[in-house]
Amino acid sequence: MQIDWNHFTPWAALAGGLILGLAAAAFVLLHGRILGISGILGGLLHPRSQDVAWRVAFVLGMLAAALLYRLAVGASEVRIDAGWGMVVLAGLLVGVGTRYGSGCTSGHGVCGLSRLSPRSLVATLAFMGAGFATVYLIRHVLA
Repeated sequence: MQIDWNHFTPWAALAGGLILGLAAAAFVLLHGRILGISGILGGLLHPRSQDVAWRVAFVLGMLAAALLYRLAVGASEVRIDAGWGMVVLAGLLVGVGTRYGSGCTSGHGVCGLSRLSPRSLVATLAFMGAGFATVYLIRHVLA
């Protein structure tokens, strides 16, 4: 394995992790809820009247943050080494995984692990293991 030193950005990754951690902590402290994206989006599919406004604001905030970043830094090159069929299949599998795992990587990996949740540890290990195995199979066995 080799590290792509041209794209290795430890300070940007550290800053992003700190911002995400602070946001997750603030969300729990202010709202008493876990900052799990699949749960926030899922709540919009079966909305309750008191939940809709903050969920929509959260999703719009995520989209606005990406737009503001693009305006500030400029567009970055996006390269996906897969066709649309594979991307759609991957998205569906992630969706099924979040339903079976009762949450997504942000809910379990960020919020659950920080609360020392054993269930989140198992879920995060399963997410990561499945990802490692999938990349290995696609790039080394099926290639």
